[in-house]
Amino acid sequence: MSVARAAGEVTDAADTELERRASDRSEPLPLLLLVGNPNVGKTSLFNRLARRNERVGNYPGVTVERRTAEMALPGGRRALVADVPGAYSLSARSSEEQIALQAVLGWGDNPRPDLVVVVVDAGQLVRNLYLVLQLIELRVPLLVALNMVDEAGERAPDAEALGQRLGVTCVATNARAGGGLEDLQRAIAARLERPLPPKLHVSYPAELIRDADAVADALPRAWRGSVERDRALSLWALTSLDPDDELVGIPAELRQRCAEVLERAGSRDTDREIIESRYRCLELTLAGLAGVGANAPARHGVSVTERIDRALLHPAYGFAVFLAIMLVVFQSLFAWADPLMSGIEDLFGSLHGLVVNYLPGGFLRDLITFGVIDGVGNVVVFLPQICLLFLFIGLLEDSGYMARVAYLMDRALRAVGLHGRAFVPMMSGFACAVPAIMATRTMERRRDRLLTMLVVPLMSCSARLPVYTLLIGALFPPSHVFGFVPVQGLLMVAMYVFSTSIALIAAAVLGRTLVRGPSVPLILELPPYRWPGVPSVLKMVWLRARSFLREAGTVILGFTIVMWVLLSYPKPAPDAALVAGPAVTSPVTASSPPEVAAGAPAVNPPGADVASEGAREASALEQSFGGRLGKVLEPALAPLGFDWKIGVGIIGAFAAREVFVSVLGMVYGLGEIGDDQLAPLRERMRAETHANGRPVYTPLVGLSLMVFFALACQCMSTLAVVRRETQSWRWPVFMFGYMTSLAWVMSFIVYQGGRALGF
Repeated sequence: MSVARAAGEVTDAADTELERRASDRSEPLPLLLLVGNPNVGKTSLFNRLARRNERVGNYPGVTVERRTAEMALPGGRRALVADVPGAYSLSARSSEEQIALQAVLGWGDNPRPDLVVVVVDAGQLVRNLYLVLQLIELRVPLLVALNMVDEAGERAPDAEALGQRLGVTCVATNARAGGGLEDLQRAIAARLERPLPPKLHVSYPAELIRDADAVADALPRAWRGSVERDRALSLWALTSLDPDDELVGIPAELRQRCAEVLERAGSRDTDREIIESRYRCLELTLAGLAGVGANAPARHGVSVTERIDRALLHPAYGFAVFLAIMLVVFQSLFAWADPLMSGIEDLFGSLHGLVVNYLPGGFLRDLITFGVIDGVGNVVVFLPQICLLFLFIGLLEDSGYMARVAYLMDRALRAVGLHGRAFVPMMSGFACAVPAIMATRTMERRRDRLLTMLVVPLMSCSARLPVYTLLIGALFPPSHVFGFVPVQGLLMVAMYVFSTSIALIAAAVLGRTLVRGPSVPLILELPPYRWPGVPSVLKMVWLRARSFLREAGTVILGFTIVMWVLLSYPKPAPDAALVAGPAVTSPVTASSPPEVAAGAPAVNPPGADVASEGAREASALEQSFGGRLGKVLEPALAPLGFDWKIGVGIIGAFAAREVFVSVLGMVYGLGEIGDDQLAPLRERMRAETHANGRPVYTPLVGLSLMVFFALACQCMSTLAVVRRETQSWRWPVFMFGYMTSLAWVMSFIVYQGGRALGF
């Protein structure tokens, strides 16, 4: 999929909303764009102006699409405000820059904005004003919001004086606290009434001007305007267009003219000439302005951020701190969430018993109890852990620590052919692979995007968390190693480290074989540390929890019911069940693991004259459609330590990994009829035994199963989004094949290696 196509797709929602709102009024609402560098507070300002609460993170890459909302202006007027992805310039070499360029110029299907508000960081003025200068050259009606003046302190320039130097209106703001918001709204209303085109002029070398004028002759007629605007567009074309770029809608004549001009320039570095000329203009414009450059107040000592970074960015100490933080986070998922999880288990158990007591036996009662209550309940029980996980992630993002982790990971990622910018979607993969894959749109090169897409699903997403939690809680007691390190938290961290390591190894192999290409350096801003914004973090947790519950109530519920039908039908004949029921308490086949087959009795236990109800139901489950399908898979799963019941759960997990938990709970719930309440699934797993009395679930089997789930591509949504992003079935099919094969091989090594060592 081309970057330009992705850039166009993410504006669809904004354009649709704009058209709908405009059609509701006799006059269309004016359109206001918020643009600026990453991490300057655009989304915070958008939330203030639109009275919304979009996600805000203290690291680049949060806004990956354009959000549009309606805002109020003084005098009762209304306007549309759109939050455009952060871009350092308009070079159009990344999807963010392409979206920003198309939005401010009104190219393609984008409506031309009535006003562009450029949000700049008052503490990083010169770097932020490079984008402002580009917009001035393009003669775009704009207004500057001098944000983060609270953090800049005495280093913040006077907004009015800066506006006079630039020739544009400039307003000081503090988006996080709402400071300067009314002044900004009044300035926006004034500029919409009477636009003031900026007049700042950049002096370029004579040779560069001749090159730009030669390119200007090839500009499409629809793009042309004043001489200054045409020259600015020509300079953009010289720095952005090449024969291999993916930006669509560019006339072939313009590409050819740029190639001819660059060839004629010979050894001249036109990019450097343009950049140096613009920064020279900014230096002259800002010379003598208080708070800028040599006129900034002298700093005394080392800042708090720099002192903290000395430890957190250290090659050794930084990784140690990161692992320690992750250990605390994951151990807290057990310690803090357990009371709430027990309460949810009790609630669904009581609901199960209530239905059993008041509904007559039959299809409807079984469907409600085993298919709906037990199936969904065994997934919803993990909601407290999901909320805690996203709470910690939100706090770490908002504080600025995640950008430091990206910096630490850059060295490892460069070794495998990526750079630290890939860490943002990879870190998002810990939450869900679908938005993480969509977040690869922020990467400049198609090769980097594709490689990141192929390895992001290896990151342990939140859908795997219920599986890890179930197996660790059921099979590994809450003990400690070295007297103080909790085993359960250590195992959880180990699974995340394991999946991340495998993802890096896979990237190294794929990046040197199937998806080749040179690595590029990382350019990443390290924001200052800030106190997390509690409302925005809680909002993010609520959205994630709501998404989890919606999935539990739709996709998971649907597939749980399907699996219940497969596990319940066909119903065996009474005589057949009576004969088959007491034969075995757990199915044994020739393909079962060695410890299953060894010593398995083939006859009834002494004194068993009549089949028990539990044995009858176990036999019925084995003869069901789902049991038969699990039996088909058992020869392939037996070397991994899995029986046919686990195979049934793996089949259901292809809809969503969490379904494995609900299907497993349903499998063991069907084996015991007559209980008013279902015992917690973890207790049932611990009590499950083979016919020879040996436990079905051992720590080795649990570890093998976690490794399988960590690496297998059991998510149809992930495959669908890769198909959409790549516009091909080739890559999702390849992803499914290589991840499933890798999962089987690694699980085989863990299980068979553990048995060989005597575990």
